Formats: sequence, C-alpha cells, structure tokens
Amino acid sequence: MEEANPTSGCRRKRLWEDERSWQSPSCCYIQLATLETLVTSHWVRSRILLQLKTTRSPSPEERGRERAGAVVHGSQGRMGKKVKKEAEPPPKDVFDPLTIESKKAATVVLMLNSTEEEILAKACEAIYRFALKDNVKKLLRELDILSSVIAQLAPEEEVIIHEFASLCLANMSVEYTSKVQIFEYGGMEPLIRLLGSPDPDVKKNSIECIYNLVQDFQCRLAIQQFNAVPPILDLLKSEYPVIQLLALKTLGIITNDRESRVMLRDCQGLDQLLKILETKEFNDLHIEALAVLANCLEDVDTMQLIQQAGGLKKLLAFAENTTFPDIQKNATKAIARAAYDPENRKILHEQEVEKCLITLLGAENDGTKVAAAEVISAMSESLASKEFFNTQGIPQIVQLLRSENDDIREAASLALANLTTANQVNANAAAEADAIDALINILSCKRDKAVANAATVLTNMATQEPLRMVMQGHDVMRAIIQPLSSSNPFVQSKAALTVAAVACDVDARIEFKNAGGLEPLVELLRSNNDEVRKQASWAVMVCASDEPTSAELCKLGALEILEEINLSIRRKNNFSEAAYKRLLTNNLSLKYCQTGYLSSDDMIPDGFYDAGRINPGTKLLTLKEFALQGPSDRRAIILINSKPSFISPPSTTEDKFSDSISGRSSSSHRKGKASTGVGSPTEEKSESTGQTTTSSSKSFVKERGSRKGKGKKEEEKNKEEEETPVPCKAVELNPDKEWCLPSDHDFCNYITEVSKTILPMTNLKEQIETLAEFVAGKMGGPVSRELLHEFKWEHHISEIEFQLKSNVVPIGYIKKGTFYHRALLFKALADKIGIGATLVRGEYNRAWNEVKLVDESYKGITGLLPRPEEFIVDLMYEPGTLLKKRSREAELYKFI
Repeated sequence: MEEANPTSGCRRKRLWEDERSWQSPSCCYIQLATLETLVTSHWVRSRILLQLKTTRSPSPEERGRERAGAVVHGSQGRMGKKVKKEAEPPPKDVFDPLTIESKKAATVVLMLNSTEEEILAKACEAIYRFALKDNVKKLLRELDILSSVIAQLAPEEEVIIHEFASLCLANMSVEYTSKVQIFEYGGMEPLIRLLGSPDPDVKKNSIECIYNLVQDFQCRLAIQQFNAVPPILDLLKSEYPVIQLLALKTLGIITNDRESRVMLRDCQGLDQLLKILETKEFNDLHIEALAVLANCLEDVDTMQLIQQAGGLKKLLAFAENTTFPDIQKNATKAIARAAYDPENRKILHEQEVEKCLITLLGAENDGTKVAAAEVISAMSESLASKEFFNTQGIPQIVQLLRSENDDIREAASLALANLTTANQVNANAAAEADAIDALINILSCKRDKAVANAATVLTNMATQEPLRMVMQGHDVMRAIIQPLSSSNPFVQSKAALTVAAVACDVDARIEFKNAGGLEPLVELLRSNNDEVRKQASWAVMVCASDEPTSAELCKLGALEILEEINLSIRRKNNFSEAAYKRLLTNNLSLKYCQTGYLSSDDMIPDGFYDAGRINPGTKLLTLKEFALQGPSDRRAIILINSKPSFISPPSTTEDKFSDSISGRSSSSHRKGKASTGVGSPTEEKSESTGQTTTSSSKSFVKERGSRKGKGKKEEEKNKEEEETPVPCKAVELNPDKEWCLPSDHDFCNYITEVSKTILPMTNLKEQIETLAEFVAGKMGGPVSRELLHEFKWEHHISEIEFQLKSNVVPIGYIKKGTFYHRALLFKALADKIGIGATLVRGEYNRAWNEVKLVDESYKGITGLLPRPEEFIVDLMYEPGTLLKKRSREAELYKFI
C-alpha cells in the first residue's frame, strides 16, 4: 500500500528535475528553497529504500551474492533511512524561494559560508559531483575548498550535510596533495568522530576517506592519537558489506604499525576477526580479515594469545580445508608472515605446521603453492623444521621446480636453497629427487631471483664430492656462465660463489676455461658491488689453482685488476688479496719480477723465466713474446727448463742448434761444445772441465778437488777449443708456427749430477755447502771482492744472445754468471733435490738465497725444539760459506 506523500506531484517533479540539473557538466544549479522541499526529496528516497529493505529478509545465499557485488569505492547508493522533519509553515518575514544558476565553482564555494542548511547541502552535493570530473581537483584545491568542507563536519550540522561533506572528502582524498591538505586542516578528528554517526552513508563516506588517508604514515600516527581503532572495529558489526569491507581494509593498513596492533589486540579485535573467518556467509570478507590477522601474527604476544585461545589450530585447519583458492592462498600467506619471527617458528613447529605445508604444496591453486613454499623457506631457519623435511617434503618441492609457472619455480627454489644450506642430508635428498637437472634448467630462466636461488642450491650441493661429479656430468660449469653475465649483482654474486664451490676439481676448471667462463668471471672483478667483487675474487682464487688456468686468468687481466683493487682500502677484501697471491704463486715468473722474492714453498717449475724487475701495473710479456722479439740491448731473459727435447729425424749441426733455440725438437746428443753450438767462445779456463753431457758425480767431485791440477797442455787445448766460435745459422722465428720451450741439456745434466752426489748426504748443512760449490763451479768459480769489477759476465751473456739470436737464454748455457744468475741456479737445483731455499732479488744485479738450519748443539735434547736460524749462502766470494742473516758479512754480500 502506497503511503501518502505530503508534497504535490508537481512539486516533486520539479525537485527531481532540479536534482538532474546538478549533474549537468556545464553548470552548478542552486535552488534556494524552503527546508520542506529539501526534506521532502530525501524523504522520498528514504521511503523507497525503506520499502526495499523491509520487503523481506535476505537468505544467506542472497547476502553472499549481495556482498560479492558490493562496491568499495565511489559507491553512491543511499544506505539508510533519513529522518524526516515535519514541515513547518514559513514565517511571514522569510524571503521567497530564489533559483540561481551558476557556472563558476568559486560561486558554489561561497555558498558554503551560508547559514542555511538547504544551501549548504546543495552546495556540498554540487561540489562533490563537480569533483567527479577529470582534472578538476586541482582547481578545487586552489579555491581552498577543503577547509570549508571540513568545517561542515561539525557536530551541530545536519546529517545530510555530513553525508555530502564526507562524500566530497572521500572523493578528494584519492590524490596525495588533497590527503596532505585534509590532514593539515584537521580533517582526521571529525572523520573519526563521524564513524559513530547513526547514518550509514556518513559512516561509509568517513571510513572510505580514512582508508585513503592512512596510506600516509603521518595519518596512521593520527589514528593512534585519536584512538580510532575501537570505532573502526565497531564498523565490523555493520549490516552493510561495503562498510565492513572498508573497515577491514583500513585495519589492514594501520596494523602495519605495532602500536595499532597492540590497540586492536587490547580491544578484543582478534576475536572479531576469527569470528568472521568462522562465518561462511562472510566469505567475501575473509581475504581482508586474513590480511589484518597476518599483520597481527608478526607479534609474538599476539601469536601466543591466539595459540592459547585455540585460534592458531583453527587457522591451520582453515588454510588446509577451505574450498576457496584465494582465501586459502591468503591464509597461507598469513602463516608465512608469522613464520619470519624465531619465536613464532617455535610455536608453529609445536602445532606441526610442516604437515599442513606439505598438504598445501599439492593444492590446485598456484598462489597457494607459492605461499606454502614461502612458509617452508621461513620455517627452514629453524633446525627442527629443517630436519623434519629430511624425509618428506623435498620431493614435492623438487617437483615444483619443473612447473611452467615462474612464481612457483622461484618460491620452490628459495625453499630448497634454505633447506639445503648447511644441511648435507637435505642436499642429498634433493639430489636423489633429481633436482640437479631442474636447477640447471632454471639457471637459464629470466627470473633473477629464481636463478640466484638455483645457484645457491648447487653451491650447497657442491660441498660433497660425489654430488660435484654428478653436477659436472650435467655441464654445470657451462650453464653457470650465463648467470655470470647477468646485470643483476645478486645473481652475479651467487653464480660466482657456485663457480668457487664447483671449480675445486681440475676437470671442472678445464671445462669452465674451455667454455669461455673465465672472461665474464674476470669482468666481475671490476664490479662496484662489494659482494660481487668478493665472490668473484674467491672464484678466481679457486680457478687459479692450476698453472694453465692461472696463466689464462693473467692473460685476461685478472692480476692487474686485483692489484688495483688491493691498492684501494675501500674495495679490497681478504679474498682479493688471497686471489692475487694465488695467481702469483702459480705464475712464479711474474711473482719474482714484481715482488723480487720466492719463498722456500715456491718451487720453480719448468718454463720459469727471470725478466728482471718490473713496476706494479706493468704487463709482463710471455716467454714466447720475448723469444719472438729477437736480440736487443735489454737484459737477458734467463730461462729454467729441465724438459728433455723431443726426438726428431737427424739433421745437421746447424739445424740442430737452430731447432733448439726456436723451440723445435732435436734428436742429437751433445758430444762437446763444438757439436752443440752452445757455450761462450771466450770461456775461462776454470770452466773447461765438467761441461760434457756425460759428466757424472765422479767428475763433479774431481772438479771440486783437483780443478787446478790439470796440465798446461790440456788447459791450452781447452782454451783453444773455447775460443773457436761455432758457426750458427740465423733463424727467423715465425709467430704463426707452434712454439715450445727451448731445451737445456746442460741444466738437465746439472740435476742428474747433484741428485747423484748431494742426495745421498744426510747432513743438510753439508748438502747446502756442496750445492753452493757446484753452482759456483758452473758459473765461473769464486771471484774475489777486489776483482769483482774485472769479472766480465756481461760480455759472455751478450755472446750467447748473439749466437741464439734471442734474448731468451737457458740457464745451462751460462758459464760465467754473477750474483743473480748463481742465486737462480741454486734455487732451481735446490727445489729439484728438496732443499728449502728462498730467492731474494736485491739492487744492482744482486740476488741471494736464504736457508734455515737448526743448531746442531741442541740436537738430542728431549723436549727442546729450537728455532731455526737463517743464513745467506755465499755463491760468489767463498762458495759454500753460510753467512748468518743480518750479520755484517751478510749485509756486505747483499749490497755493494
């Protein structure tokens, strides 16, 4: 039955026409009418809504459909019955109604200063509709409208004015600048007060505006100041879904702050959230309720409170059993938020959350799988949880690595990375589940985090040699090259760490070098990221464990980059220093040229050469490059090489000599100086003995004791032989041909001699003295300090260079050597027969060897281990004499 309308049909029609005119984009239409007209219009709309509301109560299914279609933002439907005022006859002194049409927003803003309620309501509504248009909010701010609108929220104003004023603020608060102005004009306090308004429209507009404002941190602080949590919680009891939803969204924002979470907990807000989750009809609110609960679970106190009330068990059951995929995903995310706290992990483990997570890994929804993997990643920080997954869960995670969904692969790889860190059992379990192949495939995907996680798992597996062998069988060293070239520093550091873990095996280093992985690795040393530089230095140190790889790294400039890094206090690290030392250790030629020092642990290899001192940062040419240069006026390059020459077809004497110099093989055995083409044409008498290739320990002993007992005729014969230069054919070295080390038969014979004569000796001091005498004998014998300037070793070296047509001189060819020649030969021979000795370069062609000896007088004393003393070996003045280090004699030997 239709209720009588107090206004005439003509009047009602005119009112709706007027209201439609407010929506006109070209003007703002203001009617100055009696209060009766205004109240009547709202009375009509309120009655319509009341009839719709009171027709019948909706079923739960209809309420769910109504909730599903609820509009959160910009909802312009009227939600409540407005109180109808009784129309009073206007006084006789009231001005007749006047209709005004205005096209300027500034005019309507002026209306906000009116004392008439009808005008204020119409002005607020007009401004709201105007603000809905595009690009007009800036204009309204310039008119300073917000302060006037906020003033209409005063308690004494009518509900209809509150409605349109709050609606206007809700619309304006979408923009950041408007948020700031609303906050600065004190809009928070009246908006929070209006949450308790009896009108649902006012509540909805106010909470919507507050939701927009609390996106800013300052406004969230005001929420705590004005104690806004209790009135917001009261909105959860509203019968309107849109108000409940906005209230939950607002709580989801403000509970990011701990103080707000405490307030919510003290106001029993957790009970309300759990009740919402338990009510099926509120399924449209479950996601937002879970978001608020997730924030609250970060606090240990809240976690304990929920556990004691049985809420945690309900939450786990809810996550496992809900049939709504999005709700299940958000419930799992709520558990993940809680799992990041160590104390919460203990509580979750007590509730056996791991079993729930394994079930969730098999969910149909991809988002749920991702969330479950994230929880496992967090729970892996707990040793108890990590051990739980030893026997179950890892196969399911490995299966997720093969998913086509990038999010799933990323989350699964992160979970596996955390599970296998410092846990060999889990690493083996992952390998048994065939994770290696899936992980290597992930290395080539486009997700940086997934690539980094996969590299971390491979690094964890590589700590076990059997797993490293399996990984090498899957070409892991070739696959890791692409992540090394990534532009993401996190990926670069993880990939470099994988190289460091796997490249400890020779085969892996060879594969990595052949695949071209050294170049991107060296480039990472230039990174400005400290972690990348550190891990790259570690990888370079590991790769430099063998000489070929070390030489290749030096060729790519790794040594120069590391040297530059170590000069910087900010950029250097322990690994960069260790990598630099490792490169030098496996490139002793460069180490000696740069540092002028070889320790007793630095064993001189075949192919070692002394090119003299070079300045830091200067590139050292390779031996091949030196050989291809030809003779020059620079100092000779002294070569150490004990490798025998290869067998080749017979050739002429000249060809044999040329072959030995150019690096080609020679088949002839030397039968004397004339047939070999080596040795100086002006050798001294003292060098004439002991030079044939068939010399033995007997000849060496005889040389030591009876060098001066030779007859005059024999001396003259040897001298004549020495002074006869051997004609040699100049050889043009072709850089395009394969080059190999020149052979050095004399040095090979030196090794044979000292091995036969010195190794049988049991006394270390005697061994050192005998070796010193041997070296001096091969290098021109003793030279007195007074006659040192007459010892013409430079001319002798120049003749050898001329004969060889090269600056590279094998050390066995030198028969008249000075300090640095003798010290190098002593070190090379000492390394061959196991005598510990250092090699130290001094100034002005000086070099010497240092050895350590224990005082024999302490020998045999029980419980006493005396510290060894250091001595310098005299190879020049009195060969075999040991000079105590830092003594006057030692200093005179070291310096001019």
